[in-house]
Amino acid sequence: MSGLTLTVLGCSGSYARPGGACSGYLVRAGDTAVWLDAGPGTLATLQEHVGLHDVDAVVLSHEHPDHWHDLEGYLVACRYGSPSRAGVPVYAPSGLREHAYFDLAPTFAWHEVADGDRVAVDGLDIAFSRTDHGVETLAVRIDGGGGSLGYSADSGPDWSLEALGPALDLALCEATLSSDEEGKVQHMSARQAGTSARDAGARRLLLTHLWPALDPIRSRAEGSDAFGAPAELAAHNAQYTVA
Repeated sequence: MSGLTLTVLGCSGSYARPGGACSGYLVRAGDTAVWLDAGPGTLATLQEHVGLHDVDAVVLSHEHPDHWHDLEGYLVACRYGSPSRAGVPVYAPSGLREHAYFDLAPTFAWHEVADGDRVAVDGLDIAFSRTDHGVETLAVRIDGGGGSLGYSADSGPDWSLEALGPALDLALCEATLSSDEEGKVQHMSARQAGTSARDAGARRLLLTHLWPALDPIRSRAEGSDAFGAPAELAAHNAQYTVA
């Protein structure tokens, strides 16, 4: 299996900035492709990188609509496209399925996952950790292709990337807030993301889910100071080599 890569399909926090999309990522190793979160706007970008029938599994972190609503469009494409597709594995926490407009079977093979669960998708090992968020939200660790990716999903500071285990090559961490907004809502600032990644011993930090009105330069500086090394800002439609 060739190296692990991450493509950002959308990285705006809560609503899309102009020209952007909400949370969504394509994780690939060799011929394996996993769609990690499916926020509004990410389905369009996904198709620039992989065929809709070539997605091996969809992993959804939680039920807030900015993290999964494009799954509805994906269902339409799979069910009514030619050829149609059925049995696409979807892994999501309990409760999310109840928000879907369509009857998801047989297009999707739905699997509920929870804190501590592990699944395998064509050589990728995927583990879940419940975060500090208002609804059941699962952070994700993906190992394969010689690399390890940790994704915070949405979380307040009472959860840390440390929960995903050691030796993360790339920590993809939400940084919704500025430092002076900490505690305002159940999200992290770039400063808190940097602290979390530092404590976890992550090699690299990629900040994502920034509130669209934030100053990204300030966020990157605050994240870098706390991380103790240069943090990066997730960029729409950019690809990152994990290992």
